[in-house]
Amino acid sequence: MIYQSFARLYDELFDDQLYMQWCNYTLNRLGSDSKSVLDLAGGAGRLACLLAKKGLNVTVADFSTEMLSIASEHAAENGVDLQLVEADMRNLTGFPTYDAVTCFADSFCYLDNLADVKQSFSQVADHLTAHGKFLFDIISPYQTDVVYPGYMYNYEDEDHRRAFMWQSFADDDVEHGVIHELTFFTRLTDGNYQRVGETHFERSYELATVKEALHEAGFSRVAVSANFGDDEVKPDTTRWFFECQK
Repeated sequence: MIYQSFARLYDELFDDQLYMQWCNYTLNRLGSDSKSVLDLAGGAGRLACLLAKKGLNVTVADFSTEMLSIASEHAAENGVDLQLVEADMRNLTGFPTYDAVTCFADSFCYLDNLADVKQSFSQVADHLTAHGKFLFDIISPYQTDVVYPGYMYNYEDEDHRRAFMWQSFADDDVEHGVIHELTFFTRLTDGNYQRVGETHFERSYELATVKEALHEAGFSRVAVSANFGDDEVKPDTTRWFFECQK
């Protein structure tokens, strides 16, 4: 699974502003009676900490023990209590029900196929309260097919201690699939650099396919938007935001 070998580097480089936007998107859609939140693929717990500071009881479920370890550190730094559980989003057996389930940063796009996505949706539906909300985002086929192929991003910090290279390519074997090559360079005490690299695979689906999967899982009300809920979906929308209820 992804993020195992450079979880801390990934956490340090991720844009904090995105977590604030996901937090606001979530809070704006929860009722005043919402108390408990399950953050699926919650990683290092940064979103969970923001939600917990607003008085919500937050559980972070993630497949990576390294990410959960970092989430524990962030919880202590922020003075909040988080329930941290190592889990696969396709199997939430033993979890209670929640007033809301969140899953951001296109985490569903990292699942292998549509069957896995459907299984995860069903698990979420089974663990929501009667009036609970399911909030998540995924990247669109426009992002995988038009934006990502040939995409490159390079970063180096000011003291040259750390560098990051990101390249993306179309996955010719998967419809709406994309391959990300991520490489980190970290300077050691002897002046040499340590290289850590990983390959990530993402895929998207047609919007109608995702909606159908949600309805099959038991969600009768599905609203889709763009730009963290501020805009309507357009043909060139790169990320869809979903607000779902049973």
